[in-house]
Amino acid sequence: MHNQTVIVTGANSGMGLSTTVELARQGAYVIMLCRSQPRGELALAEARRQSGSDRIELMLCDLGSLASVRAFADAFLAKHKVLDVLVNNAGVVTVKRQTTSDGFEAMLGVNHLGHFLLTQLLLEALIRAPQGRIVNVSSGAHKIGHFDFNNPHLTQGFSVWRGYSQSKIANIWFTREQAKRLAGTAVTVNALHPGAVGTNIGVDRDTGFGKAVHRLLRPFFLTPAQGAETAIFLASSPDVRSVSGEYFYKKKIAPVSEKALDDKFAEQFWAWSEREVGLRPEK
Repeated sequence: MHNQTVIVTGANSGMGLSTTVELARQGAYVIMLCRSQPRGELALAEARRQSGSDRIELMLCDLGSLASVRAFADAFLAKHKVLDVLVNNAGVVTVKRQTTSDGFEAMLGVNHLGHFLLTQLLLEALIRAPQGRIVNVSSGAHKIGHFDFNNPHLTQGFSVWRGYSQSKIANIWFTREQAKRLAGTAVTVNALHPGAVGTNIGVDRDTGFGKAVHRLLRPFFLTPAQGAETAIFLASSPDVRSVSGEYFYKKKIAPVSEKALDDKFAEQFWAWSEREVGLRPEK
């Protein structure tokens, strides 16, 4: 990873922090993309301490704001012409329906649409790399996921599992369609299931709701470092240099749901995503 530039989203804790530390240890210059400056600065100090590397930088971006994503992309491209690896790791789980600043249901807005726009804005920098890589953190929850174009932001019938699973199958449609569009370039894009990881995802930051459940279940979870292993593998291993459009679990290609394999639907979903983030004019 020497002389490679990497962005890790949601890098202030959990798998994002573990991914940052390991890729920095391997010699990469890592940009930790975080929403909160105070949490980001604490994580930056911790990442430098654990990795022994000072080649780590903090940059701010709220993936729940399209304006923030665009501002970050402009700031990054002003300093860096090449991006070797983009790890789309950040994720949210909301027990109650919430919306982003752009009016998107929060899980779809952050877990998919924010990352979708970020990736498209950074694509030319990835193409300039000798072998660019996009790594999308999905989930086995995609297997119960589906998507309704007439109710995309779940204004009717919201549930946490419905929202989360649709955002995770979205990651796979995005991965598969992006791989098709990048055919003929040196850029690969793959998705992964990290396993059941003991992170703070799903814990309400304001009320602390969910902390007791996490404490109870923690012995059964993977550690964040274990959960990050497949993302690190996809970001760095020469073994997957030419693999694209796949879904991995435990560093191996794994099956996805029949719905996730629907290429025609993935095309429609891509066009919908472009319209939502302002990359394609509204009909």
